[in-house]
Amino acid sequence: MKYHLAQYNIARLVAPLDDPRIEPFMSALDPLNRLAEESPGFVWRLQTEEGNSTAVRVYDDPLIIVNFSVWESADALFDYAYKSGHAAMYRRRREFFDLHEKPYLVCWWIPAGHEPTVEEAEERLRYLEDHGPTPRAFTLKQRFPAPDRAAAIQSPS
Repeated sequence: MKYHLAQYNIARLVAPLDDPRIEPFMSALDPLNRLAEESPGFVWRLQTEEGNSTAVRVYDDPLIIVNFSVWESADALFDYAYKSGHAAMYRRRREFFDLHEKPYLVCWWIPAGHEPTVEEAEERLRYLEDHGPTPRAFTLKQRFPAPDRAAAIQSPS
């Protein structure tokens, strides 16, 4: 079975989406989403009719927004996040988002073709917070191999 990497992160805006302080982020959102979709290894991203996921609510706080995507590999996601045009906006994240004290990003492996849900993502984020990085829920900094790769590593031919 082939696996893909699901990635989910939450962020709390420093102001509402229509506030002028958030405008540079909002102006960059559509181009960054297009860049992701055109990046090698991109599979899927959560989006509403507006073409992004800023309207998705997971908590009672309207300033918390989510980002949710699936990639063919952790390397593909890493290259998009830190080696593409996305990196410049990532470096500006403190302008737009509050500092998170708890884990805000989680990754996990899913069977190729599975479309993960926000509920699934929230459960993985809570698991990461409670247990730290494990094969069930991890970060890009502390990765675990996909189940098919883990089996190959444990039993070399």
